[in-house]
Amino acid sequence: MIDIDNQTDYTVNEKFLDTIVTLLTQKDIELIITSNAQIQEVNKEHRGIDKPTDVLSFPYEAMPMAPLGSIMVSIDYVKDKAQEFEHSEDDEFSLLFIHGILHLLGYDHECDNGEMRAMEEKLILQLNLPHSLIVRTEG
Repeated sequence: MIDIDNQTDYTVNEKFLDTIVTLLTQKDIELIITSNAQIQEVNKEHRGIDKPTDVLSFPYEAMPMAPLGSIMVSIDYVKDKAQEFEHSEDDEFSLLFIHGILHLLGYDHECDNGEMRAMEEKLILQLNLPHSLIVRTEG
């Protein structure tokens, strides 16, 4: 189950997000949809980086019945990148959501040997989504 805190006017495609979650975990996930301004505050507080970002993931402690963690997505970023890459906002949102879940599951593209990239690629092909974040930023 996805517990959604939508602080924007964006209409979430919950059914598709549920499909993504089902492919990756049986644990609950908290999803916060917010603005660049709000995600910048959280990014500064938790990572010491005073700028907005696309997606943040906060894994919870591994305990029985505990949710997997929280994912925060900037809808401003979703809209900008969807326009830049000429695909739908739903596709961009889904890419960020996948990226966030993979971080909750312990993947880390900054220090792994391509495992996160491979998993993203597998999922985007399976779900018929455009290029993943990691592939875009490596090019």
